[in-house]
Amino acid sequence: MAAPVALALLLSGSTLDASTSKAVSAASGGVAPERLESVAAFDGAMPTGVTISRTGRIFVNFPHWGDKVRYSVAEIRDGKPVAYPNREINVADSSDPVGHFLGVQSVVVDAADRLWVVDTGRVEWADAPAGGPKLVAVDLRTNKVIRTIVLPAQVAGPLSFINDVRFDLTRGKAGTAYLTDASTDGPNGLVVVDLATGESRRRLNNDPSTLPVPNFVPTVEGQPLLNRPANGPTSPLNVGADGIALSPDGKWLYYCPLSSRTLYAVSTDALTDFRRTDAQVASTIRNLGTKGMSDGLETDSAGRVYGGDIERNSLVRRETDGQFRVLVHDDRLIWPDTLSVGYDHYLYVMANQLNRQAVYHGGVDLRRKPYMLYRLRIDSGPARR
Repeated sequence: MAAPVALALLLSGSTLDASTSKAVSAASGGVAPERLESVAAFDGAMPTGVTISRTGRIFVNFPHWGDKVRYSVAEIRDGKPVAYPNREINVADSSDPVGHFLGVQSVVVDAADRLWVVDTGRVEWADAPAGGPKLVAVDLRTNKVIRTIVLPAQVAGPLSFINDVRFDLTRGKAGTAYLTDASTDGPNGLVVVDLATGESRRRLNNDPSTLPVPNFVPTVEGQPLLNRPANGPTSPLNVGADGIALSPDGKWLYYCPLSSRTLYAVSTDALTDFRRTDAQVASTIRNLGTKGMSDGLETDSAGRVYGGDIERNSLVRRETDGQFRVLVHDDRLIWPDTLSVGYDHYLYVMANQLNRQAVYHGGVDLRRKPYMLYRLRIDSGPARR
């Protein structure tokens, strides 16, 4: 097991040149706009997720998508990634899918300062074995795994791709988790988990709001983004429910398909009431408008929703009045992926050049290392419950 070849941690807060990072002053009420700051550079496997603890610890993850992944989850320590919580659990051992990380897609720290790992169970897009799709909790005080919640096949089957998660520790005896299923070759939907019992339920399965827009062809870096394998036909990028975020009061869950530009919200009272049918849950869905093509979503304690605008190398925010505003445009924001609001009042974003992977360019990998983690100063902390 090895690590990404190099990672530079630049937490000095140095500001980028104004010619490369442009923010819209209207987004900050006329106050001088903030600039993107470099946080970390990754020269090994491509990262997707990032999350920040109360004390400022930074955790990242690396999916098994074809790169040589030495470990799936890492903490940045003294400027270097270190396998977390240990090396053994990071061995992608499919013979013990419950006890090892197989295909980690995201990491999230909850309000109790526990790190939760979202494991799709899928390695190199192979079907997930039973026990592979799961949530794993790590106590950040002891750095030990304290909980593993396996998602059963009727909730997350072999073709599922659970993507991201948000927590409300005030709902239920021990809290509730909400996940998205962004599968490209299986059904799309949301997953609700009762953290007290570990019971999980699939919701809004293949609802139009969780499905990719038919024949969706985004323009990224000036080119139509399509599946272009080395051998085989060209096809649209069909990725369903992906980004997810929770309102500060816990009443609304925000989500969006990746292959879409629309932001949706659904009542969490309806989602968590398992007596209600999907049709009854769907009746609470709100279309919140066009935000741009986003991968990750995030909210802050002021109730604002953040997303990437992949097609415009930008970060956007939905204000409390419902208006979408550009926070920053930077040509280096090549595929803004996961977003995380830290207690330091920074919005962290992983820019990983996902669109340059070989599968979208006839088998030719156009990614140019390093992949980058940036942050942007905002005036609020996270909406963690």
